[in-house]
Amino acid sequence: MSSTVEVKKAIKGGQWLTTASLPEDCFIPEDFTEEQRMIKDMCTQFLDTEVFPIVQRIDAMEPGLMPSLVAKTGELGLLSVSIPEAYGGLAKDFVTSVIVSEYLGAGHSYSVAVSAHTCIGMLPILYFGTEEQKNKYLPKLVTGEWAGSYGLTEPNSGSDALGAKTTATLSADGKHYILNGQKCWITNGGFAHVYTVFAKVDGDKFTAFIVERGTPGFTQGPEEDKMGIKGSSTVQLYFQDCKIPVENLLGELGKGHKIAFNILNLGRLKLCAAAIGGSRMALNHSITYAKTREQFKQPIANFGAIKHKLAEVAIRVFVAESALYRTSEWIKEKEEELLAAGKPFSEALLAGAEEYAIECAALKVFGSEVLDFSVDEGVQIHGGNGFSAEYNISRAYRDSRINRIYEGTNEINRLLALDMTLKRAMGGRLDLMGPAMAVQKELMSIPDFGASDDAPFASELKLIANLKKAILMTAGAAVQKLMMKIEHEQEILMNIADMAIEVFHAESTLLRVMKLVAKQGEQAVADQIDMMRTYLYDAADRVNKSGKDAINGFADGDEGHMILMGLKRFTKAEPFNSKAARRRIADRMIERGRYLY
Repeated sequence: MSSTVEVKKAIKGGQWLTTASLPEDCFIPEDFTEEQRMIKDMCTQFLDTEVFPIVQRIDAMEPGLMPSLVAKTGELGLLSVSIPEAYGGLAKDFVTSVIVSEYLGAGHSYSVAVSAHTCIGMLPILYFGTEEQKNKYLPKLVTGEWAGSYGLTEPNSGSDALGAKTTATLSADGKHYILNGQKCWITNGGFAHVYTVFAKVDGDKFTAFIVERGTPGFTQGPEEDKMGIKGSSTVQLYFQDCKIPVENLLGELGKGHKIAFNILNLGRLKLCAAAIGGSRMALNHSITYAKTREQFKQPIANFGAIKHKLAEVAIRVFVAESALYRTSEWIKEKEEELLAAGKPFSEALLAGAEEYAIECAALKVFGSEVLDFSVDEGVQIHGGNGFSAEYNISRAYRDSRINRIYEGTNEINRLLALDMTLKRAMGGRLDLMGPAMAVQKELMSIPDFGASDDAPFASELKLIANLKKAILMTAGAAVQKLMMKIEHEQEILMNIADMAIEVFHAESTLLRVMKLVAKQGEQAVADQIDMMRTYLYDAADRVNKSGKDAINGFADGDEGHMILMGLKRFTKAEPFNSKAARRRIADRMIERGRYLY
């Protein structure tokens, strides 16, 4: 990297919990460059012209159709955004690749195929392959001439990926690894040319291999008949004495977990991006329907119950996007920091994603659940018509459900997010003990009833600071009480994870709005202020409920009462007319006929 480029030092993953962030340091979608906005528009136009008109043909799995769409995407350069120029890519930054994921994310089964190809299909080779492997495979993958796939899951190993049974044995002449085993739920498996497949060498060395279609001993099963994403190719892979050249070993022998878990970090963030794209599309369909569907001699969009639904979906989309781009910029900054320090490209972005693995897990949970909420409310707004295959919302509803399962179930991601946070704290990588002790000390002191702060958004900033204290108090008390037993208390861990996920997204939204106000003034972003305040008002109650459930799970009597009193103190929000705010948001969208933000 040129020495003339200013490299911004990113905060550590998880550090947001104990550090106050400034709006000017938070990257927001409104900061997109002109080129990024053009790429966003290109993605939207591609879906409108090439995907949506033939979505039924895609769902019917018309032979050759999905591979041809992947190739068309490659012709526009949208498969190669984050790939270096040396391999035929556009070499754009990480944020730009996230924009592509978001704005192609509304394309139903097509989006699944492209996302799998560009993330888990290509990135293992890009980040872990030898120079020979990269030069052999990437130029064909970035154009869409070849499609990529990824074989990790097995019939008896899903969340427990390292429990895989597929084996790889070195041949007597040392020239091949002999693969035997089975993989299932393989996206793009029916038409891919290149697969990253994980197997155990000598019974315990979890290792990745590049497997090409047509290799003797490698076969695939029929397409799965799925509940949703019906146009996405999903098959089982079978390996019977399948001979893989030793030069196709990917990464290091016995280090396959590094590939699997690091690529999953990126996959989780990109899944969140795609889910936001799908949520926005579902909301737009709902707005259009609500404006045209009449009951009691007027459009249903006039009714408060419908306005509430439309506004709430819009709020959650806005919140999800705020946290997504805050995190994406952190990863980009970390990558640039490492490149400036002399780290090779192959290590820099993966290290950035690993640094923010906590946030990636949180984004995956939140984004997938926003999408489920959006399509569920969409079906409800459509009423009986929402249950008809004639209306796109029914397809969106069916397609959405898988997102809470793959890239690690949301339960696993909740547990991972908190587990990684606690381990970083215990390892000295993240200071939680000092701030947690400060919260305990504050609870023993008399509350400060000093003069109120009249600065803009002072009450919102105070609420966020207090919600962070609620997390530190609850987590600290749980660790002190349960010690090593806490890892077996999954319900409590998920309660605390929900508190953290909620507060991270609430803070991201507040910072986005504060930055917008500084740039445009309050009047210009009145809707965004309404969305932020409505979300924070509700988030305080959700944090309180999750905290109570956690505390009641490990403390009782005077001890429990004292901690619950602290929780009540830290989750108190000022009164706010969220009904009126939602109506204002909904009215603006109904007037314009779409999500505006």
